Amino acid sequence: MSRHARSAADSRAARRASRKGPRGAMVGWGAAAVVVLTAAGGTVQAATGHHIPGLGALDELSAGGGSGGSGGAAAAAPVLPDGRSASAHQAAMDGGPRPTVTGYASIPGVGAAFAKRIPSDSRQVVLMSGAGRNKNTGTLTLWTRNAQGRWTAGPSWPARNALRGWTTDHHLDDLRSPIGVYSLTDAGGLKANPGTSLPYDHSSSFVAVGRGFEGESLAGAFDYVVAIDYNHVAGSSPLDARRPMGEDRGGGIWLHVDHGGPTHGCVALPEPDIKRLLTELDPAAHPVIVMGDASTLAA
Repeated sequence: MSRHARSAADSRAARRASRKGPRGAMVGWGAAAVVVLTAAGGTVQAATGHHIPGLGALDELSAGGGSGGSGGAAAAAPVLPDGRSASAHQAAMDGGPRPTVTGYASIPGVGAAFAKRIPSDSRQVVLMSGAGRNKNTGTLTLWTRNAQGRWTAGPSWPARNALRGWTTDHHLDDLRSPIGVYSLTDAGGLKANPGTSLPYDHSSSFVAVGRGFEGESLAGAFDYVVAIDYNHVAGSSPLDARRPMGEDRGGGIWLHVDHGGPTHGCVALPEPDIKRLLTELDPAAHPVIVMGDASTLAA
């Protein structure tokens, strides 16, 4: 065979070899098996693992394996030059960044037993977390639930409760505050409405007289109050004397102005704080109070 003939034969053989994959499988560049992701200056990848002339080095995606067999390792996620995954890039193209999820799925410090007692339509929770079962101080925090069902903490204030602490079985004159979840539907006070949207009974009957357990004057304690619907008829003035569970179970459990000492059963806040709370409460949000000592509420 002449030199020219051998050269032509070698060239034809080389072309045939270049079209054969492993084990003699024929591979065409137009085949659907080739998957190429290109970006300026970025990584180029192909499902076959072969080098495509003019495209430079390829990172193999093991779709069926580089040997031409099946059952290879799962394909690696393509990565763009800026470090984003292809799926993240597509998400951005589909409408921009996804909204950030904020807030808590449940209120910290409120265990499942109490959380399930919060009505599904309540978007405001006043959390009164007592310092201990037999303590008369604690912290009150306003929590708000957003449209995604997540809770965000609002203002928080020091607060007081009954002299002897807390109970799950409140009775008249036991000097303990009732543990539980109660609606907040009605307000009132000796002073004019500070700007609350709750029904507000402005009356001269909201008068506190005498002295507290530490000798402090009770004057002004009822300048602003919110009825806690424990043994109270929701939708009526805090002054309503009706007791649905009976007189022996006590009543008149309010949020009111702190007089500088423990209460008989109510929850008390400094005057500026209860005024702020009144303006924050929204009847359309169906506010409730979750109240008790911290360890009981967390159970």
